[in-house]
Amino acid sequence: MSAYDMTGPVNPPEGPVPGDGEQGRASGPVQAVQQLGQTTVPQTESNIFCMTIIGQIEGHIVLPPQNKTTKYEHLIPQLAAAEQNPKIEGILVVLNTVGGDVEAGLAIAEMIASLTKPKVTLVLGGGHSIGVPIAVAGDRSFIAETATMTIHPIRLNGLVIGVPQTFEYLDKMQERVVRFVTSHSGISEARFKELMFKTGELTRDIGTTVIGPDAVKDGLIDAVGGIGDALAELNRLIAQRKQPAGTGGALQ
Repeated sequence: MSAYDMTGPVNPPEGPVPGDGEQGRASGPVQAVQQLGQTTVPQTESNIFCMTIIGQIEGHIVLPPQNKTTKYEHLIPQLAAAEQNPKIEGILVVLNTVGGDVEAGLAIAEMIASLTKPKVTLVLGGGHSIGVPIAVAGDRSFIAETATMTIHPIRLNGLVIGVPQTFEYLDKMQERVVRFVTSHSGISEARFKELMFKTGELTRDIGTTVIGPDAVKDGLIDAVGGIGDALAELNRLIAQRKQPAGTGGALQ
């Protein structure tokens, strides 16, 4: 049967096929302009899978259409596919996020941390709120010199039942974030909580905004750098992973 009509004849219909000829050639640049704002897009086979986490991390509730979001149900299958694909040798995670759903952010962070392939994270612009655990989930983390990270306590939106159990649940969720960040970075629990509960720095909330070099100084991020530094480090980790066991050691 034909791909054009599952109930029609075997032969394809006569006339121009959509996407073929001049019409197909013209639609390519038009689509590139509409989607990416440029007529040509660099295309190359790469052994590195680049994942971007931008806008607000969307969890179990769908956000309004005017919000720029990253849906966690889109990222998790991509990470699982990258882990299984033998052509993918490393994962680069680029962040410019304001945060979002706590459980969705932790799910993405745990997924990245559990990958067996080399992974490097890069914070560009901002890696705020629940973006902090994602930023530290890689084997090596970088932050742009002008990028910022906001560290603050967990907050609840919408209707909140004012009972002790609600606050106990909130405290346990917050401990999950603290435990993940401190176990995947060089910052101490005391210093992270100090930044989290600091007063007087944020206008409408308690917490701290740290800039690139300060995040490195506190041990939250490994180094200040950009896309070139992140890719160079990822390629180094890939090459190191390819080396046979015992290479470079003393002769026996």
